[in-house]
Amino acid sequence: MMHLVLHAVRLLGFADTPVVAQRFDLPQQAVEDALEDAEAQGWTTRSTFAGTSGWSLTESGRVENERRLAAELKNPDAIHEVYADFLPLNALLQQACTDWQLRPTPTDPLAANDHTDPAWDAGVLHELKAIDTALAPIAARLTSVLPRFQGYDTRFSTALERATAGETAWVDRSDVDSCHRVWFELHEDLIATLNLKR
Repeated sequence: MMHLVLHAVRLLGFADTPVVAQRFDLPQQAVEDALEDAEAQGWTTRSTFAGTSGWSLTESGRVENERRLAAELKNPDAIHEVYADFLPLNALLQQACTDWQLRPTPTDPLAANDHTDPAWDAGVLHELKAIDTALAPIAARLTSVLPRFQGYDTRFSTALERATAGETAWVDRSDVDSCHRVWFELHEDLIATLNLKR
């Protein structure tokens, strides 16, 4: 339980108890108890920012999370192989998100995308669809090694469906489970699991 709780906080960055519990579908009261135990150990801290309360890892909590991840990982080569296949997709995702945010004009190469050009946005969504298709086998390979990787592909697909239906926030916003947010979390999960730096 503590392993998943600490890892959920790591992946989420800053989140309140219900969100931490939801990340790995854990009982909320048990998660609250684990977070308080972790706080007593100096691994988590609860703070309030801009009217929002949540938990985050301390530096020692990050070290403890990495120690537990290393103990969990029995087949690092398999995850390294998946990570090598993930990196080209990561570059495509970053470019798609940039293209979603910016639409260069002849006078301004950094002009914001106001989403008034349906062909431009459709092109970005097409790229995201290709990434979505490629993500499914990657997620399957990861889950076969570590079941806690389950769900990234379905979350990405769900976000893309909403974006394709016209809800533009579901491409890149950080306050919803958008394509970019899911992808960022997956990248952080891979980096943490392999003890790499961004």
